[in-house]
Amino acid sequence: MVATLTSALGILKEVYEGDINNQLNEEKVLMKRIESSTSGVFENAGGKYVVFPVRTARNQGISYRAENAQLGAAGQQGYASTQEMLKYGYGRVRLTGQLMELAETNAQAFANAADAEMSGLKEDVVKDSNRIAWGAYQGTVNVTGVISRVTAGSATSTVAAPTFGSIQPGMVIDIVDNTGTPVAGGTALTVTAAAPYAGSFTVSAAVTTVTGNNIVRSGDANREPNGILGLVGNTGTIHNINSATAGNEYWQSYVDSTTTTLTEAAMIQACDGIRRLGGKRPTAIFASLGVRRAYFNLMTSLRRYNEPKEFSGGLIGLAFNYEKELPVVSDVDAPDKTMVFLCEPEIKEYRTKPWYFAANDGSIFKYVMDYDAWEVLLKQYWQLVTHQRNAHAKMTNITEA
Repeated sequence: MVATLTSALGILKEVYEGDINNQLNEEKVLMKRIESSTSGVFENAGGKYVVFPVRTARNQGISYRAENAQLGAAGQQGYASTQEMLKYGYGRVRLTGQLMELAETNAQAFANAADAEMSGLKEDVVKDSNRIAWGAYQGTVNVTGVISRVTAGSATSTVAAPTFGSIQPGMVIDIVDNTGTPVAGGTALTVTAAAPYAGSFTVSAAVTTVTGNNIVRSGDANREPNGILGLVGNTGTIHNINSATAGNEYWQSYVDSTTTTLTEAAMIQACDGIRRLGGKRPTAIFASLGVRRAYFNLMTSLRRYNEPKEFSGGLIGLAFNYEKELPVVSDVDAPDKTMVFLCEPEIKEYRTKPWYFAANDGSIFKYVMDYDAWEVLLKQYWQLVTHQRNAHAKMTNITEA
C-alpha cells in the first residue's frame, strides 16, 4: 500500500508524541532531579498559575505558669499564600513543501529528513530547559532569561560577554538593562560568530553596551521560568513574598559570596546554614565543572577517596560527607564559581503537561500561510518554584581549578 501524506503525518504524530517524554527525562542533569507536578495549576483571565501555601511562623501560644495563674495568650501557625505564573515555552520547525511531497513519493526519505529536524528540536529544548533551570544571573538582577552579562562596554558589533555553551552562531538575542528593557539598537541581533566559552562574540550590527547589560534570547526577558540561582537567595521577591519585608526573614537562603578557596569547612558551614534557617539537610550538591575540579583537588590533597560513585536515584558524582554522604554533581550549564546545595523535595517543576507537539486539529504539521512550507510547534507551560526558600544554600565566588 502506497503511503499518502495523510497516513505519513498520522504515523509521525504517534511516533514523536510517544518518544518525547523519555528523551527529555533522560538527558537532563539538574532538571531530571526536579519533581514535576500538575497539581495546583489553575487558569484565570490573566493566564495559568500555580498557588501553594507556605508555613511562615510557629504557634507562640506556649507558656509555663504557677498554679491557678492565667495562661499565656493563645497562638496559631503563620501561613502565606504564594502564587507564580507559568511561563509559556515553544520550539518551532519548518519543513518545505518539496520535503513534504516526499511523504507521498518516498515516505522513508521524508521520515528520515523529518526525524532529523524533530529529534534535533527535542534535543535543543532539553538543553535550553536545563540552562533555564539554572537561571545564571537571576540572583543578581531583576530579570529572568539572562544567559550572560556584558563585562566591558563598547559601541561595535563585538559584545564583551562570556559565551558559555549557550550563545551560539545563528542565535537571535536582545541586549537589555537590569529591568529587561532593550538598549538602543539591542533588539533582534543575530549572533554571527561565537566560540564556545570565549569572552566575547559578534553580532549582526554595532550596538552600544555598558558593563552589566544582559544577554537574552530575543523577546525572552522576564518571560522564562525561574532559575535555581534566583530561587536560592537571600534578597528579592520570589513567589510574591519579599524577603526584605520584616517578618519574612524565613524566606532567605544561606548565601556565601565571600569564600574563594573551597574548603570542607566552608561546605559544612553552608549545610549548617540550611539547618539553622530551614531545619533540613541538603540532598545533593550541584557545581560548575571548574568548582567540581576544585573539590576533586581538595579531596586529593586530603588523601580522600575521590572516585565518582552512584547514589540512590542514579545520581553519579563525588561524595561529600555531611553526617551522611551527599553527591557532588557537575553540570556543564552551571555558572562559573558556583556550588548549590539543594533540598530537592522542596524544588518542583509545575506544568500543565510535559513537552508536546501541538495537534489541535489532529495533525502536528501546520500549513504556513503564503509559503510553500509547513511548521511543527513544540510547547510546554511550566515554572520552577521552591516551597521552602531557606532549605537551600549557595556559594557563588569559588576559585575554579
